Amino acid sequence: MSDDGSPVQIIGAGPGGLATAAALKERGISAVVLEKSDSVGASWRGHYDRLRLHTTRALSALPGLPIPREYGRWVARDDLVRYLEAYTAHHGIEVATGVEVDTVERRDDRWVLHANGGRRLTTPAVVVATGYNHTAHVPDWPGRDSFTGELLHASRYREPSPYAGRNVLVVGAGNTGAEIAAELAAHGAGRVRLAVRTPPHLVRRTTLGWPAQRSAILCRRLPAGLTDRIAAQFTRASLPDLTAHGLPRPETGLFTRAREGAIPVQDVGLIRAVRRGHVEPVPAVESFDGPVVRLAGGGTARPDVVIAATGFRRGLDDLVGHLGVLDAKGHPRAHGRRTHPSAPGMYFTGFTNPISGMLRELALDAPRIARAIARAAA
Repeated sequence: MSDDGSPVQIIGAGPGGLATAAALKERGISAVVLEKSDSVGASWRGHYDRLRLHTTRALSALPGLPIPREYGRWVARDDLVRYLEAYTAHHGIEVATGVEVDTVERRDDRWVLHANGGRRLTTPAVVVATGYNHTAHVPDWPGRDSFTGELLHASRYREPSPYAGRNVLVVGAGNTGAEIAAELAAHGAGRVRLAVRTPPHLVRRTTLGWPAQRSAILCRRLPAGLTDRIAAQFTRASLPDLTAHGLPRPETGLFTRAREGAIPVQDVGLIRAVRRGHVEPVPAVESFDGPVVRLAGGGTARPDVVIAATGFRRGLDDLVGHLGVLDAKGHPRAHGRRTHPSAPGMYFTGFTNPISGMLRELALDAPRIARAIARAAA
């Protein structure tokens, strides 16, 4: 139990929040998961249809319940949602849907959560698990509002049929942008271009049955310089050089980039599409001018549709920004079992983007947070 029997309040019913609730329950600590939508796993439900995990089923399960074998090695979006629903039921997790927490404040030695409907929830411990991909971000490009075509964030993309025969510019060469561009090219888009600001590291999802995720786990604690050299040699031996097609190899090493937050792109069709000319890499977007998109280096494009695969913001400023717990980028200064000195009893999970896999790290964080809460209550 928490210090007076009040439940621990967990904000967000995604994998991190659910895993932490299960870990707390295992220790006999009551918890309530607050979810602003009407169901668990809301952000996963909103992803594009073809999405599959880039991490293996065996390394993506949450504590206390394996992902069913019939879901395959690379779990599809809808199967992951079913797993999260089953996980909630299996552990008897209490989820309060339709509850949106606006801000959290410290009052004496307790936390007060201000939620919709005038709710005031008081607790000695709060876990913030609102997710890494919380608020869609579209850059404020000069002239953006003058664009006469269709502009949407990648979070609104579902499947390729609405774009058949249309010229599409996908902006951002991360995993999402690469997958959307490859899918559009394979399903009838008229012309597909991929705007690239910084060339990504491309990796195969598996090599001779060995998943890239396991290599990342083995190498993540080694010196970056060593792992950069190993990765570069492996890439040269196993992947084609796409420089002639407008996608050169990155200058900065793979693991150095990963530690800066730039996760490598797992190839699920982009390499073949680029080599065949079905996806055309172009320079980064600089500005808009009516129907024209101006690119770095002086080039232009006139797409019918621009899909901005430009990432997300954490969306924590209104919730906890006034507490001094965020850095300049809006990321929590303390994460997992650690708490910030100015916010004892406040824990954050799911706000890193590790090369070893987000779900794996959430699964590791959950029991650590539960242990820290139990110790604080004792």
